[in-house]
Amino acid sequence: MTSDDALARPADASPDAVADLGLLSPVRVASDVEAATGDRAFLQAMLDAEAALTRAQATLGDAPRGAADAVTAAAHADRFDVRDIAVRARRGGNPVIPLAADLTAALPADAAPYVHRGATSQDIMDTATMLVAARTLPLLAADLRRTADTLGRLAEAHRATPMPGRTLTQHAVPTTFGLKAAGWRHLVLDGLERLSAVRLPAQLGGAAGTLAAFETRAGTTAALGTPTGTPAGGPALLAAYARELGLAEPVLPWHTLRTPVADLGSALGFVCGALGKLAVDVLVLSRTEIGELAEGSGGDSSAMPHKSNPVRAALITSAARQAPALAAVLTSALTAEDERPAGAWHAEWQTLRALLRLAGGAARDAAELVDSLRVLSARMHDNLHVTGGLIVSERLAVELGALLGRQPARELLTRAAHRAAAERRSLAAVLAEEPALAGHLDRMSRLTDPTTYLGAAAALVDRALARKTGSEHRNHP
Repeated sequence: MTSDDALARPADASPDAVADLGLLSPVRVASDVEAATGDRAFLQAMLDAEAALTRAQATLGDAPRGAADAVTAAAHADRFDVRDIAVRARRGGNPVIPLAADLTAALPADAAPYVHRGATSQDIMDTATMLVAARTLPLLAADLRRTADTLGRLAEAHRATPMPGRTLTQHAVPTTFGLKAAGWRHLVLDGLERLSAVRLPAQLGGAAGTLAAFETRAGTTAALGTPTGTPAGGPALLAAYARELGLAEPVLPWHTLRTPVADLGSALGFVCGALGKLAVDVLVLSRTEIGELAEGSGGDSSAMPHKSNPVRAALITSAARQAPALAAVLTSALTAEDERPAGAWHAEWQTLRALLRLAGGAARDAAELVDSLRVLSARMHDNLHVTGGLIVSERLAVELGALLGRQPARELLTRAAHRAAAERRSLAAVLAEEPALAGHLDRMSRLTDPTTYLGAAAALVDRALARKTGSEHRNHP
């Protein structure tokens, strides 16, 4: 078959052919978060939302308990055809419409009328999205805590391990690997705090966010009489619905008040960025010519047998580069017109799932990366001396300023630094030839030792490690 023949072949539209199995998404593939955010997981969350609504109505006397039990028993994703629902969703623009029809058809006649009563599709879709997030965030948080715990141990073990500090790609002043690891941990904990602060509310507003159908139904049922008591109105149902789901109770229906999704997207974007900082540092420090870090189990090259690529760091970085654009889509959805937007709401679904998966996969990879990270302290020590003492010019400027005066000391050091670089000699050797420093050579030798110019690095590590890892994520059903 020619290449033209291959290009001309019609696409296979079977479910197996169109399923996204993660071939192009190694950062999220086979992670716990991937499974928790799959199509079947979203379908189950929609079914859980429908069943919880009927149970809440039964609790308040607006539906028979038997109907609530029947809906709950039928609401299992494995009983429904995900692909068929997805295809039929094109007609109404969302999957809730065909799902509600299929769930209704799966019930006995006396229970069928109590499915989706008074709700709109967005109520179920938004609530399902919050359920998926509530079930996913603890998985993500667990990997972040695991990462933070390992980084804490690395920081403690290397609190005084000297290495070059780098600014704008150049050696600046010495630092310690412990302080760098403590900084990574601090960002991870910032991400955990942001995730735990995200509020995940249920959604229930009816056709235009007024709860009118539930108010009308409650009044009608009360007038007719009911054996289970007088039904409550919409706000009471909203509270009962949130309790059934284990989600937060919203103050208002949030059909076009998209704070929950925007906040969640921002927190996930931050997590990806925080882990990205760790990853890009590992990528830089594992360069052959630097060699201060190495992934414990790097990836192979298809062409070069000698290579051990920093694959975990590369995948985390890929997530960090994708996340900001996705978070921006969710933030842009805040400009949602009327009482239900056309397109803005729809744009959130896949975007949020992608962000959850990127953050979850990056957290999984970060935990694996730091767990096996090799800290090559001997190479760090060697690299401190690459500049022949120039890395401590800041220290010398202070010391010589006290000896010679600030401006003369700066002029002397600038001249000596240029000579040392041009002649490929150590700064100490050049300074030894300066007449103004006669009698201070022993002192200059000590001052040009970079391992003795670490500032408060060790104390800062201890200060950072006093910050605790944090508790379980609070938003889960």
